[in-house]
Amino acid sequence: MAKILGHCSAKKPMIDHKDTKRLSRLTAILTQLQTKRIITASELANKFEVSHRTIYRDIKALEQAGVPILTENGKGYTLMEGYRIPPVMFTESEANALITAEKIILKNKDASLVREYTEAINKIKSVLRSNTKEKTNLLSDRMAFRSNDSQRTSNYLSTLQLALTNFNLVKIKYHSPETNQTTDRTIEPFAIYSTQDNWLLIAFCQLRQDFRAFRLDRIQHQQTLLEQFEPHQISLQEYFEICKAKQLTQPLT
Repeated sequence: MAKILGHCSAKKPMIDHKDTKRLSRLTAILTQLQTKRIITASELANKFEVSHRTIYRDIKALEQAGVPILTENGKGYTLMEGYRIPPVMFTESEANALITAEKIILKNKDASLVREYTEAINKIKSVLRSNTKEKTNLLSDRMAFRSNDSQRTSNYLSTLQLALTNFNLVKIKYHSPETNQTTDRTIEPFAIYSTQDNWLLIAFCQLRQDFRAFRLDRIQHQQTLLEQFEPHQISLQEYFEICKAKQLTQPLT
């Protein structure tokens, strides 16, 4: 059962280099808690290269500052449901990285990804400081990425991502140029990866009773169903290792 961590004694008021470093770590830990549903002390200790005891003290310090941190026995730490930290302020380098990613994504072959990222990046830009915003706008005007002339496009990445994370079955109408056949499939989305030109979905195909890789630009129609499937109990890395052990690549269907 989740429980709120107890209070700890106050720290010394004098600020030195160690205090500054710790403050930076506390802020980063809070960001990690906001980002992940549950995170363990071991994960935090490895990430910040400190001892477990240091993480325990940091967690207590955050709780003392009013952050409602819960601990789930045997699992890790999480923030109380509904608690949100204020928007973070980006450094100029971080903002530049976002602008660079935007330029790359705008050349992506999936229209849904472009649309959703554009909405997200506009919200991020709205919280940038004025001087940083001016500099990122300048950088945006001075950056360009060339893409190939391929006309292959898709518009299903965003909805398939949602189906994958919510374990919803998906019905697709899929065209295979190799056989010039179009088939109706009911699939269980498992993972998504990209090549230089295309997005591919790894899914368990109920028609073939096996995992298959589907190119998104070959999906002619897609419908997410309310019906859910049981999550597959392997990781993506384990899936690739299984494919490697079989000495074959995942076939495109």
